[in-house]
Amino acid sequence: MAETLIELARVTKHYKRDAIEIPVLDEVTLDIARGEFLALMGPSGSGKTTLLNLIAGIDRPSSGKVVVENKDIARLNEKELARWRARHVGFIFQLYNLIPVLNAFENVELPLLLTSLSKKKRRDHVMTALSVVGLEERVNHYPRQLSGGQEQRVAIARAIVTDPTLLVADEPTGDLDAKSADEILDLMKRLNEEFDKTIIMVTHDPHAAGYAHSVLHLEKGVLSKTGGVYEVPTAHN
Repeated sequence: MAETLIELARVTKHYKRDAIEIPVLDEVTLDIARGEFLALMGPSGSGKTTLLNLIAGIDRPSSGKVVVENKDIARLNEKELARWRARHVGFIFQLYNLIPVLNAFENVELPLLLTSLSKKKRRDHVMTALSVVGLEERVNHYPRQLSGGQEQRVAIARAIVTDPTLLVADEPTGDLDAKSADEILDLMKRLNEEFDKTIIMVTHDPHAAGYAHSVLHLEKGVLSKTGGVYEVPTAHN
C-alpha cells in the first residue's frame, strides 16, 4: 500500500463576519497517499480553495487536524509554518503571480533566496527546473515577453525549484486556451509520474480533473468521492 502523506481528521473551518460565523468546511476527513494526483471539484463557494490552503499551511482549521508527513502543521507557530511551507510546498496559481520586473530566471530563483544555497547551486537548481518545464532557452525573458502558457511554465518551475514534498495548484489552467491548458496538464502529469510529485489541484474543469488519479467533490463544505466519473483523455494516456 502507498504511504499516507497527508491526513485530515474532522477538519472544520468557519470564518467570522461581525457576529456571524460562516461555515466553509464541515468535518472533512481525508487521507492522501504520497505520489497521489488528486483533483478537487465543486461549485464556487464550496470550500475547495479553503481546503487547499489548509493542506498547504496558508490557513489554519477552526478544529480538527491537518497532518503532513506525521507533523500536525496546525500546531506550528507562524515562523515554523512559514519555514515548513518554504521547504515542503510548491504553489501554482491561476494567474501565475510572476514578478513583472524580474526575468524567468529571477522569478524561479525567488524561493531559493530564502535558503543557504550558494549562488552557483541556486543557478544549477533554477536551470534544472527551467529545463524540466522546457524553458531553459527563455531564462532572460520577462513575463511580458512570454505567452500565458510559458508564464505558467515559469510559475511551475518556481514551484518545483526547491524540490517540495507537495504541489498545490489552484485552477492552474483557468486562464489558458485549450492547447496551452493541455500542455500544462501534460507537464503536471509528468511531474507526478516521472518525479513522483504529490499534486492536489483545484479545478472546475472536468477535462483537467481527468488527468488526476482521483477526483473528490466538495458541496457546501462536505466532501464526497465522484466514483471515477472523469477519465483521462485517450490522447494523454
